[in-house]
Amino acid sequence: MIRHILFIQFKDEANSADVTRCLENIAGLKDKIDGIEGVEWGENNSPVGFKNYTHCVLMTFIDEAARDAYLPHPVHQALVNDELMPILEDVVMLDFEV
Repeated sequence: MIRHILFIQFKDEANSADVTRCLENIAGLKDKIDGIEGVEWGENNSPVGFKNYTHCVLMTFIDEAARDAYLPHPVHQALVNDELMPILEDVVMLDFEV
């Protein structure tokens, strides 16, 4: 099993409806791309306030091959290019094997 984590900072001008729609569509990839076992996302509510990352996405893939197939998948790439990139300021990605 592979965990794929995104720490996301959206542009200041990104409105909350666009952010929510983008994150919900990321979660919806589970139903469109094989090998995704689960997707969770949420807004940072840490009192520490580390950096400017406001949201996190946690995806679980059945294995490394599923994650590797997901990354270039046309449905994933369309979402990244059409919805995420226009409102994205910065992202940190981290993957690890469970």
